[in-house]
Amino acid sequence: MEFLKLLFNILIFPGGLFLIFISLLISGIDRKLVARMQRRIGPPILQPFYDMLKLFKKEVIIPKDSNKKIFKIAPIIGLLSVCIIPIFIPIFSNTYINFNGDIIFIIYLLTISAISLIASGINSSSVFGDIGASREVVLLSSLELPMVISILAVCIFSGKVLNISDSFLMNNIYIAQLNQGSFLFTLKLIPAAIGFFMVIPGETGVLPFDMAEGEMEICEGALVEYSGVYLGILKLVQITKGFIMSALFVSLFLSNNISDFMIINILVFLIKTFVVMFFSITIVRTIFARLRINHALKFYWTIPTILSLISLILVNYF
Repeated sequence: MEFLKLLFNILIFPGGLFLIFISLLISGIDRKLVARMQRRIGPPILQPFYDMLKLFKKEVIIPKDSNKKIFKIAPIIGLLSVCIIPIFIPIFSNTYINFNGDIIFIIYLLTISAISLIASGINSSSVFGDIGASREVVLLSSLELPMVISILAVCIFSGKVLNISDSFLMNNIYIAQLNQGSFLFTLKLIPAAIGFFMVIPGETGVLPFDMAEGEMEICEGALVEYSGVYLGILKLVQITKGFIMSALFVSLFLSNNISDFMIINILVFLIKTFVVMFFSITIVRTIFARLRINHALKFYWTIPTILSLISLILVNYF
């Protein structure tokens, strides 16, 4: 029975179908808002659904020189890794599954989704795929440091709030915010929140941090040789990561219930997540042009990292 419940949580709610549906819906709203801010009409809100259905009906063409097993398995592993993450996020109350160090497991799953894209690019037998994969490696190495430091600061602070030493659990972070209030309004954690906020567009791979694809430069990079259902799966991984990262920000810095009713808390959580996505993804990709990969590396190893370190020092020594 527990296995069936776990399977339901991964495949249906809050992962799987729920994650894909809400991510595609918010992606459609995002595209519409970007178009309006650029004085265009834009596609219909349901366009991402149409795109996915069309891709899933297209023929799959596998390059002759690529490893067919890796070509097929890499996108699936990437999608499974992001579908597992929501079961560790307290959407309306405690997480569905929790264990010591589950926040570290979330970081691993986010890394696996990025590695699946890297493997897809390297295995595509294309120069463009290799360049896209190498850029993704650099971007991943630049993102991990500020993100991990921000999360570490939150974990240490939640442990002090609850007066416990073991604080690397999403449930403890959630409970600490119920007692203390949202961490976003805690002076010591504001720099970490800003640093994590800056990581979101890079982790999602949208402008100005979409250099791993660079449509006008390297023809979609790691995705260049993909088509049909596997291209659709890789696109789903990128779209769902936008929702996942924003939901993770809400859980770390804005998590608290306002009602005893599950539906109301879920709606409030989704609204908070959408607001975070609007400011971290929609506005950012509307305003900024694509950066060079060395500029992205320099940016993430300076401003977000320094801000995260400031919070880490504050929660440890003050």
